[in-house]
Amino acid sequence: MNTLEKLKNQVIISVQAMPNEPLYKEECLTALMQSVVNGGAKALRLAGSRDVKNAKKLFDIPIIGLTKPDKLPENWKEVVYITPTLKEVNELLEANADIIATDATNRQRPKESLEEIVKYIKYNNKISMADISTFEEGIKARELGFDIISTTLSGYTQHSRQDLTTPDFELLEKLVKELDCPIILEGRIWEPSEVDKAFELGAYSVVIGSAVTRPQLITKRFIERG
Repeated sequence: MNTLEKLKNQVIISVQAMPNEPLYKEECLTALMQSVVNGGAKALRLAGSRDVKNAKKLFDIPIIGLTKPDKLPENWKEVVYITPTLKEVNELLEANADIIATDATNRQRPKESLEEIVKYIKYNNKISMADISTFEEGIKARELGFDIISTTLSGYTQHSRQDLTTPDFELLEKLVKELDCPIILEGRIWEPSEVDKAFELGAYSVVIGSAVTRPQLITKRFIERG
């Protein structure tokens, strides 16, 4: 079974923390990875070569790698910050990520073009994952050769749907109907019923992050209920 086949109809857990968060410590994130794998996660989405390397040593499951800056810029909706250049791609290649995710929105890139990025990933025999925010970006990413399209950035760009409370099922459904590649739903998934709905709409996989691995956000939902 190849890497893509292993993702089919599976839940992927995003295990990430920012450097200013307590869980960012290496031993903490490693323990969190082990916990979600014990719970049945069939793949991990990780930020940074450190965690990708650790996961590759510990687990025989697909690892999606990406990079983020230590601190998000104030204008984060306007800029590309997920694996933005070939420098970061090379860091993930060195860490041996199975899948490399990059921002594939239409925002201005800091250096290399999106076409150069995806060609380089494929040249190095890795699977490419496009984090997009709109239907049009998904279409373009597939035309450029991306292997996987993910709804990761819907709501997190100025030009995408601004509802930050629910998953973008509409975007998922449109991409599934139009494209011939795996479409992954990611973003604002908090309930098992939402996972069921995603698969009913044709999602190849579902990525869950905050609802499982961000205790400060989970706590905030209970404290600020209603």
